[in-house]
Amino acid sequence: MQKLIWFARLLLAIVPLSVSAQLPMPLPAANVGSMPAATPTPAPAAPASPGLLNGYVSDDNYKLRVGDTVSFQILEDRLLGIQENPINLVVADSGELDVSYIGRIKAAGKTSKELAADIKTALEKDYYKRATVVLSLNLASRIVGRVYIWGSVHSQGPIDMQINENLTAGNAILRAGGLADFADKTQVKVIRAAGPNGEKKTFDLNMKDILEKGKTEQDISLEPNDFIIVPTKLFNF
Repeated sequence: MQKLIWFARLLLAIVPLSVSAQLPMPLPAANVGSMPAATPTPAPAAPASPGLLNGYVSDDNYKLRVGDTVSFQILEDRLLGIQENPINLVVADSGELDVSYIGRIKAAGKTSKELAADIKTALEKDYYKRATVVLSLNLASRIVGRVYIWGSVHSQGPIDMQINENLTAGNAILRAGGLADFADKTQVKVIRAAGPNGEKKTFDLNMKDILEKGKTEQDISLEPNDFIIVPTKLFNF
């Protein structure tokens, strides 16, 4: 009888251990606290109004140049259905932009922000109670300016200066078709427009040495609006 009671106590001691081993173990408090919280999914952004900015952003540092194309719109015209989409305007050789209602306005040398403010002021002076002008650079011209060549060359007139181009007087003459038969190669002049001090500069160049003898160190780099004069030889009969 005593053996039976001893066996029953042993059985009761083993059964709880077996049951508790099958229960899921709770996570340690430290592990629960370190689990990352769920990140809420952001709501999709509202689509931009079509035609408002046309995908372009105004550049407050870039100063407009001749040949640049800008995207232009008066927001009030769009809201009234007068003009749904921006239009492209090109800065003319005069440095001006031809704008609806107000006509030509100086653009070259101004940023898009500055030009938009000038147009807004002009519009609100005579035409609008309030004008919201949206203006931004569309396409920057690769031409930074022009030089002009006159005299004994095969093709007189303006020559475009490309961006990052080192255009010299000798290069410009070659681009103009070269010197004419009766050109005075030793008396070529480059006249530079007046600088901050108000004085013009004149450079005397011997193109015979530069173009025929390869003395390119005597050549000069041109600046926009430089004027190259190639005189004709004087003949004594």
